[in-house]
Amino acid sequence: MNKALAVGKKELRQILRDRRTLMILLFIPVFFLLLYGYALNFDIRHVALAVQDRDQSTESRALVNAFVNSGYFEMVASFHSEVELKRLMDTNAARAALIIPENTGRAVNRGERAPVQVIVNGDNANTAATVLGYVMTIVQSVSTSLAVERLALNLSPPLRVEPRIWFNPELKSALFLVPGLIGFIGMIMATISTALSVVREKERGTWEQVRMAPIDTVSYVVGKTLPYLGLSIISAMAIIIAAMWLFELPMRGSWGSLLLATTLYLLGALGTGLLVSTVSDSQLVAFQVALILAFLPTFLLSGFIFPIQNMPTPIQAVTYIVPARYFLVALRGIVLKGVGLATVWVQVAALVVYAVGVLGLASARLARERG
Repeated sequence: MNKALAVGKKELRQILRDRRTLMILLFIPVFFLLLYGYALNFDIRHVALAVQDRDQSTESRALVNAFVNSGYFEMVASFHSEVELKRLMDTNAARAALIIPENTGRAVNRGERAPVQVIVNGDNANTAATVLGYVMTIVQSVSTSLAVERLALNLSPPLRVEPRIWFNPELKSALFLVPGLIGFIGMIMATISTALSVVREKERGTWEQVRMAPIDTVSYVVGKTLPYLGLSIISAMAIIIAAMWLFELPMRGSWGSLLLATTLYLLGALGTGLLVSTVSDSQLVAFQVALILAFLPTFLLSGFIFPIQNMPTPIQAVTYIVPARYFLVALRGIVLKGVGLATVWVQVAALVVYAVGVLGLASARLARERG
């Protein structure tokens, strides 16, 4: 027993001296609990709502106010044409639209049924189904209230919802999940592949030869990245084609736009792997760090499963450094909505910045190690 206590004391002293291990044991679990505990939220709130009120009556304003005051919707725009609405939907500025026809108030006062159209962005099938449920509940509540106020003896609800789902009319979950899986698989595959490449040189003893070789760091990074980039692009395109064949994923946009967005995304993932390899001493450590950086943020903080707008503001700020956040918006826009690069240029620019940033950091660290 005394021997065991002596070994335990020695190990405790080593742990206390090793700040990296101490941080992993104490800080990382609490950090993950706070980060993902707030990020994982199945509630759908703050849905961006665009409104076209053609009636401008007391009844139509009451319906709009009911949506805004429900806590589920935020009115972000008024539109006057389908072209404006399409632009709002394509850019994700609006996730739902409420269209109130002329003479709605007059029809309600006459005891007639008045149709109200609601359009929901269906690129996220789970969110769209929930939003549609909110819409039906709100309209039914307002309709019942109007029936009681205007038609005391006739309690049939005067408002009738005519829902339309854009981009995914059947609300197939595969059309929502498959683009996310493409980004998820691509990030893990590309990050781990380059994370192990430089560390493999260190373990095999060839790193010293690389250090002494007459080649600049940029050329070394480009040479390390290009083979994996080519393989990753082939793999990603194969996944997309397989998804179209197996899960009926549509291709409504340009293949060129899709290839550009995918290439930029994979470049960022490969740069992340190279950066991980510069701070790792073994393939096991590199694999674990790369898996954490690729798996958790891409799965939980990219909008793949959980809507970003429902996360607390500090967590939303963290998502801006997750490249999958931008890639999924661009991918779903190109594949499901058929938009061009002009519509998703913000996401494409963010992918460029991320790729240049991580590749630059990886190059700087490799230059320092070689020096």
